Amino acid sequence: MATLSMVSVPIAPSSLPLSTWGRSSSVSFPAPKGGIGHGGLRIECIRIGGVEIPNHKRVEYSLQYIHGIGRSRSRQILLDLNFDNKITKDLSEEEVITLRKEVGKYMIEGDLKRFNRVAIERLKEIRCYRGIRHKLGLPVRGQRTKNNCRTLKGKRASVAKKKSPASQEE
Repeated sequence: MATLSMVSVPIAPSSLPLSTWGRSSSVSFPAPKGGIGHGGLRIECIRIGGVEIPNHKRVEYSLQYIHGIGRSRSRQILLDLNFDNKITKDLSEEEVITLRKEVGKYMIEGDLKRFNRVAIERLKEIRCYRGIRHKLGLPVRGQRTKNNCRTLKGKRASVAKKKSPASQEE
């Protein structure tokens, strides 16, 4: 049977009524099993594809924390495995293992990032239009650049106005 130990927590005198100021200023709470801090609170995360996915969300949304898996792919994975969309912490060990195997079939995380980086480097190397835009840090997919795209172009650089000829003569 579990035993509960008492933990004493000091309280500031201003939070106590005036009649209790002279008495002991601590309150006792039952300590959780295993102690306070690291032993008392136990959080386990499921690791799939090298990413810790959240326990408190449904599997469909938890899988979206993996780079390369969006809403449609996570739904497709659940359909392929005939899984119910239950909360992640309720998955059994066998279900987690089959989920890991299914996710392992797709290009995710580091492999996907590496693939995209190599593709962009190839575009830069062959100096095609898209590669040049990548190299200059400008929008690649045909967006207008007169007003927007500040995240790619960087901060605005102020340009000094030209002086009119009348003001130069004076």
